Amino acid sequence: MSGRRRRIYYSKDAARGITETWRRATGHKMDPLVDDTELPLRAVFHPLGFPLNLSTNSPDVLKCATESWGTWGAEFDRPPMEMQVRVHEDGELALDAEYRPLGHLSSVVADRHNYAVMDLERLCGYAFVSHKTAADHAWFRWYFLDTIGFFMVAQRYAMAVHAACVARDGRGILLAGESCAGKSTLAWACARAGWTYVADDAAHLLMDGDGRNVLGRPHIVRFRHDAPDLFGELERYTSRVRPNGKLGIEVPTTQFPQVRTAARCQAEAVVFLDRSGRRAPGFERLDAGDALEELIGELSNHRQETRTRYRRVARRLLEAPAYRMRYKTLDEGMALLGDLHERLRA
Repeated sequence: MSGRRRRIYYSKDAARGITETWRRATGHKMDPLVDDTELPLRAVFHPLGFPLNLSTNSPDVLKCATESWGTWGAEFDRPPMEMQVRVHEDGELALDAEYRPLGHLSSVVADRHNYAVMDLERLCGYAFVSHKTAADHAWFRWYFLDTIGFFMVAQRYAMAVHAACVARDGRGILLAGESCAGKSTLAWACARAGWTYVADDAAHLLMDGDGRNVLGRPHIVRFRHDAPDLFGELERYTSRVRPNGKLGIEVPTTQFPQVRTAARCQAEAVVFLDRSGRRAPGFERLDAGDALEELIGELSNHRQETRTRYRRVARRLLEAPAYRMRYKTLDEGMALLGDLHERLRA
């Protein structure tokens, strides 16, 4: 390997912005765009069907990308996104990462050994992580790999919404709500009862076209640590204590061949979950304008161009009816969704 230092070439404005963002975030004074680490491992992946060129020096990174994106093939003819991941021996396992936007740049920062920067105009990004972070596949994928890949997809190709998705007879229902609203557990309960499982916590809406096409990540489902109390089949998937004290379970859906999955469907309704128990179980029809604001949530991490695109896509989605569904138990929730499906079919 040559002893010369290699430079990653960006436009002057992008390079200046990346350097300044990185210095502010990490307190480090060196130029992050100069690095002598070779990237001999290269592969093309297709998260949600969109092309992404990945370069790295770590077999762990390629394995993580295969775990996250290996089930998708080339579905959409778009300019490829670019990602570089450099893995170094120094540093500990990353703790919680922070996400910081700055114009067309966005950074993911855990510490000086674990960070990433994305150029959202050029749809390219790079990450520097420790060997310990890359070796913890679920952790690295959650905080870095999936964040970079899907965030770039969400800038131009497929809007991300905080919602699970299940389908029956090709008719998809988005289950929206904040964290801990019960999206993943209700979606999994439906999947066990014969519904088709599309997404557990994040669904994506195609930005092009005039339909309500939903793209999901059906090959993995993530649960809170107490999920085995509800679903006995998860008991063998031990919750793992992370360095920040958080617990979680990640399960490949291939472990449950009786569960039907699909990577896409057509959305026929949007349901906002309310299991507070303050009112009787049932549905409340929502105005499309109110549903739009609740669906897209906080857009401060996105540029104005992306915000405008998101609102247009969300309005197209909400040509379908939107409801608030009040329920207390999973059986109650599944029964209500079954009733809604029959009404949609009629």
